[in-house]
Amino acid sequence: MLLDTASMYFRAFYGVPDSFHAPDGTPVNAVRGLLDFISRLVTDYRPTHLACCWDNDWRPQWRVDLIPSYKAHRVEYVVAAGPDVEVVPDPLEVQVPIIRDVLGAVGIAVVGADGYEADDVIGTLSRDAGMPVDVVTGDRDLFQLVDDEAEVRVLYIARGVGRHERVTNAVLREKYGIDGGQYADFAALRGDPSDGLPGVSGIGEKTATTLLQRFGSIEGLRTAAEDPGANIAPSPRRKIIAAADYLEVAPKVTAVARGIDLGEPDLLLPLTPRDPEELVRLATKWTLDSPVARLVEALTNLR
Repeated sequence: MLLDTASMYFRAFYGVPDSFHAPDGTPVNAVRGLLDFISRLVTDYRPTHLACCWDNDWRPQWRVDLIPSYKAHRVEYVVAAGPDVEVVPDPLEVQVPIIRDVLGAVGIAVVGADGYEADDVIGTLSRDAGMPVDVVTGDRDLFQLVDDEAEVRVLYIARGVGRHERVTNAVLREKYGIDGGQYADFAALRGDPSDGLPGVSGIGEKTATTLLQRFGSIEGLRTAAEDPGANIAPSPRRKIIAAADYLEVAPKVTAVARGIDLGEPDLLLPLTPRDPEELVRLATKWTLDSPVARLVEALTNLR
């Protein structure tokens, strides 16, 4: 089980009442919510291995170099707060170190890589995992990892962890008419305002789906557009040719990295806390006794 951790603690922050505070006044609603999310997922799915994947860099420079507008609006403007916004409110920012401390005391792996987003960490860990993989996220970008043959699916939490959707290729074909392996190209073609991706002018979801169904990928589509003898209508041909520079780099931006050097992190899910004394100290300091107890119970029940 690979967790898109920021996606989850943002949802916890906005979904759990902000009345939860430590004795010193520090808010802890996101910490409590995240721990309860993990407890529920562990109880329901009983994973043997689990990683909290981390955004060491939520806007990597190499992606910005390829498409300067990538997530630019999240930096340049004050945007309305919400669960998909990367601007971290102060009451959440102070909770992130607490989250890491508690996860460390429990013994749950936190895995990140400098210069990469959590999506890239998830992409790397899900590749050739040697076991079925569940990716927990509220980000549709990770639909590209869905692979029935490799037993990789997404537990999509956009409507909440308790109402998540199990996304397989069948679900993607029903919703978008494409397979997981085509989703990154689909996103590049239609664009994604939340990520600052302009897309190809005049090509929306339906046209993107039709083109990918016929030509398989952006590479196949570009080859057809540049071939006067290819069976492609004049309008999409013109649009694809006009967007050649964008389409040269967009797939590199929308595709998650799959081969980061992450070392050899220990992802085995502990059945008992790694540092019980430290966990008790943290639970007392931050008033986390109940969610910590629920998580410990969930782990113990895996025996």
